[in-house]
Formats: sequence, C-alpha cells, structure tokens
Amino acid sequence: MNRGFLLTYLKGMAMGAVDVVPGVSGGTMALIIGIYDRLLGAFAQAPRALAAAARGRLREAWAACDAGFLALVLAGILTSVFTLARLIGWLMEAHPVPLWSFFLGLVAVSVHLVGREVGAWRAGTVVAFLAGFALAAWIALAVPLQLPASPLVLFLGGAIAICAMILPGISGSFILVLLGLYPAVLLAVRTLDIPILAVFAAGCALGLLSFARLLSWLLSAWRNLTMAFLTGLVLGSLGKVWPWKHTLTWQTDSRGERSPLVQENLLPGRFAEVTGQDPQVALALALAVVAVLLVLWVDWLGRRHAAEAAAGAGR
Repeated sequence: MNRGFLLTYLKGMAMGAVDVVPGVSGGTMALIIGIYDRLLGAFAQAPRALAAAARGRLREAWAACDAGFLALVLAGILTSVFTLARLIGWLMEAHPVPLWSFFLGLVAVSVHLVGREVGAWRAGTVVAFLAGFALAAWIALAVPLQLPASPLVLFLGGAIAICAMILPGISGSFILVLLGLYPAVLLAVRTLDIPILAVFAAGCALGLLSFARLLSWLLSAWRNLTMAFLTGLVLGSLGKVWPWKHTLTWQTDSRGERSPLVQENLLPGRFAEVTGQDPQVALALALAVVAVLLVLWVDWLGRRHAAEAAAGAGR
C-alpha cells in the first residue's frame, strides 16, 4: 500500500473513531482532514455508478463514484467502528471527563478550520452562520425520545442518522441518542448482530445516496453560505461535548444496561459538588490541548500531501 492509500485509509479510521461518540461528527473530521468535498462528490455520484454497473460498464461505474478512494475511506471507518466501539464505550463509562475533554478540543479547533473555508463574511454568510448555530443548539437541547428498536424504526433511524453524520457539527450517534436507538445500535455493533446491522445499514445507504447529492450541489452552488452554515453547526455543537456533565435521567436497554439520556453541563467546581467526583481539570485541559495540536498536525500533513501531489502532477 503506497503512502497515499495508507493516508486515505487512516483518514477513514479517524472518521470512524469519532462517529462512535455521540456529539462528535464524522463530517467534522472529514473537513478537518481535507476529504469532505471529495467524499461528498463520491457519494453523490453513487446512483450514476450503480446505473452504469447495472449495464455491465464496471470500469465506468468504478470511475464515476471514485470507488478506490471511497473503498479505502469506508474500510477505515468500519475498522474503527468495529475495533473501537467497545473501547470508547468503556472510556465513556470509566473516564468520561478525559474523553470528552479530548473531543472538546477536537471540535473547538475545527470551528476555525471549517470557518476558514468561508471566502468572505458578509450579511448573508453571517445569517447562515447564526442559523447553523441555532439548529445545533436546538438539537443539543432537544429531549430524547424513546422509540422502539423495530426494523422499520431502525431503517428510518439509519437514514436520518447518516444525513447528520455527513454534516459537520451534527453527530449521527447523537441523533440516535435523541431517537432512543443508540444503545440498540451500539449493542448490535459490539455483538455483531447481523440482522439489526443489515436493516440499519440499508437505511444509512438510502439516506446517504439522497442527502449527499443535495449537499454536494449546495457546496457547488452556494459554497460560502453553506460553509458558514456548517461553521455555525460546529460551534453550536460544542455544548454537547462539554466534559463536566451530570446525568439527570437514564435509559435501560433490553439487556438491562443503562446509558445517559438527559444530561446537564456544569462548571468543574459545581461538577465536583454535585457528583462528588474529581473534575480532573489539569488532565482535561492537557487532553484538549493535545487534541488541538493533533488536529493542526493532521491538517498540516494533509496540506503538505496535497501540495506534493499538485507539484507532482505539474511536472
């Protein structure tokens, strides 16, 4: 595997790692690591590729949806989802403050990285930014539902969650929390429950093929407004990844395992008073800084690789 292929696979792994966590968007990570436009374009061309494949034009189908790139990214995502789901689930239970602090730093620095994609800040882009911020804040404050994990609900939940997953700032995992489906889906991933995963994946495929095309068109036609809206989404999602949370209500899955349902954000001092736990402020700050530096380093690597590729093509 050459360096470009390996780098694309690792970028997919980075997307998959954050997709597991409610409150962190794989779309945000795709923007950070510089593959968002290409990924959307590949998904948007999937119907055309399927039509070509149905007529036996396999080479045309492969090229139409950038299948080599897409396969590497999806392989990386699936690798992370199936290898890190258990670890991240354990960290969320055993070490929530350090984990959420790391993701707070990741999302915070991504506000800058997404915002710099806006070519010019004018009245229209400011309105779009505020609309994105308001939407993310409203979703973060929404009261979770308790929908049954039936095949139809899982199918529709997958279609909705995947749309959120490719939007920077809105976590597909968090949408599953709002729908009351997160424990069922995470358990299916942990136990490799193929029937549940197949129904959920079918819903994801439907949502992805329809929404990616729309979003790709918006980025082509109104890129500044769209990027300003996405910047607002990312900023508005910061409250969801605040490290110091107090759980007000819990939900219990069919196996009797509990997971947080409604939480409130607290300042570190208040967190210690309410929960009796160490707020770990120094460790939290250190991990947030590590996340910021890591994202900036990945961004630098991506830009360097793109520059080298451009220079090689120009020779």
